[in-house]
Amino acid sequence: MSSILLQLNRLRLALLKRTGLAQKSGRTYAAWQAKGHIEHPLVSFVIQSHNKSLEVCHILSRLRQTPEAEIIVIDDGSSLSHTQRLARALTGANEYLLRANDLYENITYDRCLHMARGRYVCLLQDDDDMPDPSWVLRALELFREHPDMAILGGCEGRDISFTVKDGRKAYEARNAMQGDFCFAMSVNRAPMWVDRTLFLERLHHIDYRFAPFQSDDYELCLRAWSEGLQVGWYDAGFTSLSAGGMRLYNNAFTREMTERNAPLLYDLYAATADDIRRKVSELNLNRSN
Repeated sequence: MSSILLQLNRLRLALLKRTGLAQKSGRTYAAWQAKGHIEHPLVSFVIQSHNKSLEVCHILSRLRQTPEAEIIVIDDGSSLSHTQRLARALTGANEYLLRANDLYENITYDRCLHMARGRYVCLLQDDDDMPDPSWVLRALELFREHPDMAILGGCEGRDISFTVKDGRKAYEARNAMQGDFCFAMSVNRAPMWVDRTLFLERLHHIDYRFAPFQSDDYELCLRAWSEGLQVGWYDAGFTSLSAGGMRLYNNAFTREMTERNAPLLYDLYAATADDIRRKVSELNLNRSN
């Protein structure tokens, strides 16, 4: 059936071309140029979304206040009504909608980090709400102050310790925020800022072994420290628009992924966690002196 439809459509288009009856778009180079496409944006905002188009549309106007920025929305398996709403809303020349089939955070964020063109990429989630653009300006200022900082989180800074409970390898993540900025062993999403140049040159990818989600943000941070880079935390002043997607749609799945990925994180970093913690403490001590 599909091959017959293809042939019919081929004949239809050939006829339109021959007769000149096809409706012309009226597009011109001047019209395209006026849209203001940015070849090398300073910032790329990447939003992961599942059935929360209303929340994403709510923050678009705020993100658009940042000059030299692009916006990439990952529509991760949403129902058609949400996909259509996002398609109508993302009208700018520097705004993109990517449709994924329930790949979750690990794969989609990694793909977008390679697709994005901003020097600094901000990974966001669909329940995030943010204040005025000062949170962006502060992040850019901190990256300039700390050129070896590959990752900057604006939600929670965490100290990661590894344990064995009932014969199972596990980890604990404790709050470790100091003042309005500090270095931290790890930060979680979102927002999570990434220096894309350092990411591509030194980190290369989000570890697919943690796919489809859970603990890959901690792994990326601990790997950054292991590669001689830095991870920072600052108070971005975010609030939540709604219940988080993983807790809303994937409670059982989240527990399953935690049980699966915690031993993997343990195997990768339990032996070096104390050294990383020492680096973090020394940097924070030097800042306070």
